[in-house]
This record gives sequence, structure tokens and C-alpha cells, in this order.
Amino acid sequence: MSGDMGGERKKATDFPKEVLALFDGYVHGFIERRDFLEGAAKVLGGGAAALGVLDALQPKYAWAQQVPPGDPRVQTEYVEYPSPNGSGTMRGYMARPRGATAPKPAVLVIHENRGLNPYIEDVVRRFAAADFVALGPDALTPLGGYPGSDDEGREMQRRLDRDVMMEDWLAAYRFLRDHPASSGRVGTVGFCYGGGVVNELAVRLPDLGAAAPFYGAAPASESVASIRAPLLIHYAGLDERVNAGWPAYKAALDAAGKTYTVHMYEGANHGFHNDTTPRYDEEAARLAQERTLAFFNQHLR
Repeated sequence: MSGDMGGERKKATDFPKEVLALFDGYVHGFIERRDFLEGAAKVLGGGAAALGVLDALQPKYAWAQQVPPGDPRVQTEYVEYPSPNGSGTMRGYMARPRGATAPKPAVLVIHENRGLNPYIEDVVRRFAAADFVALGPDALTPLGGYPGSDDEGREMQRRLDRDVMMEDWLAAYRFLRDHPASSGRVGTVGFCYGGGVVNELAVRLPDLGAAAPFYGAAPASESVASIRAPLLIHYAGLDERVNAGWPAYKAALDAAGKTYTVHMYEGANHGFHNDTTPRYDEEAARLAQERTLAFFNQHLR
């Protein structure tokens, strides 16, 4: 990490759990900004305090610098590939080990519900630094791409059809699988909305090498039998909303005899891997990242 650039780092424990629950509802579109502020004001004792907490909970992009853009271990570029939806060309951020002369196993990184922001770009570089070719597509490309603000990015992503976005994720997978820098063995990792996409890609892609969803929505139980890839499933212990879907997902996986490992990070909040917000849990995030790297090394090499 690069330190406390971008402001003093807060922790989830600095905020009442009721406020964190309201924030989760706000960032996932279940309530409006006004509803968050009104609810937080009741908990915190005033509108000014609610505004201050909302600002404190917003991402600080400078924190997402575990592998800076100029890191000598990696080389990066923005790439384009065709969309199957008639929307022209999609855009993504690709990173690979610098100086690699042979194809490498690949990792498709699926962003949250706000586009290809600096946190996701850093995650892409982290996998490249670990000797993978990595691609982070931007689902917001048809609307001009990530706008530089997560709030604006969330509003843009709400305007996109989820089925259309899924076809573009599938196109990104095929682009990465067939790229000359890739060995053709591809795993995928995603966060929040992206975790749900990873689960769905596991259903739809019989040649997917491995899937590691972070606190993502489970696929429909009747579709689980189609999964071929091994799964490494990460959940946050305090994430009641997403975790409510796990019992049915587990039952479907067990009934179909699928290969999976699940980790529940007790005391961690939804979004614990994202090191730009107070919901980041350093211990849980590092452990989950280590497990994910080991998982991909096992199944993609």
C-alpha cells in the first residue's frame, strides 16, 4: 500500500453498523442518496454528520496503489475488442509480466457496479505482477467508459441492460483466451456485481479454467449443473444481503457434485477487498488474495 494518501484512512468499525447497511443499500441502488442521508442523520444526530460520513465512505483512489502503473514488473495498455451487441468496440485495461516471452495463464477481472475504476485497474496489475496476463474490461464503454467518479459510474451502469453486459463479458473472455500473450487457460475473478458475473460465467463457459467470485450473487440453482470450472468462493461474514443466497447455492453445488471451496471472512463487510474505502479489511483482503493466487496457480498452470 502507498500509505494514507487521499485523506485519513477510516475503518468500518469507525461507523455504526446501521450506517454501513444504509451505505450498502445506497451504492447498490436500493435506496437514493436522500434516503441514505435521512437515515444516517437519524442514527448520527444530524444532517451535517450524515454528509460527513457519506464523504468518508467514498472511495479514495490514491489508496489503490499496491502495484503502481509504472511498476517495473508489469507492462500495461488499453485494448479494444469487438462487442457482439452491435455497439461497436469494447475497451479494457490489460497488464502482463514485463519481458515475458512465452504465453501466460490469464485472469479476467470483473469490476463492481461502477465501471473500470482505479481500484480494478490496480487489481489487474496485481495479477500481472504475479505472472499472469490480466484483463479488466470496462462495461461502461458503450456510454463513453468509466467517468472518473464511482457515483457517476453507478448511474451509468444502471442504464445498461444486464443481458447485453453479459454478452460483452463473454466477448472479453474470448478475446483474452485467444490473445497471443495468453496460454488459453483463463480464470476469472470479480467483486460485488462482478462476483455475480463470475458465477454466471462459470455457468456459461464450459472451458473456463477457474472462477473466484467475491461476495457475488449466486446463479440460478437450476443452472448450477452446467458449471465445469472449480470455484473459490469468498464471502464477507457481515454481508447479510449477499450471504442469504449461499444456502441455496451450496445445496445446488452439492447436489450436482461440483468442485468448490468457500471462505467466510468473519467480521468483514461487503467490499472488504476494495482498499479505497473504509469497508476494506486488510487481513481478510490479503488472505483472500493469497488464496486466489494459489487457486489460479493450481488450476491455470
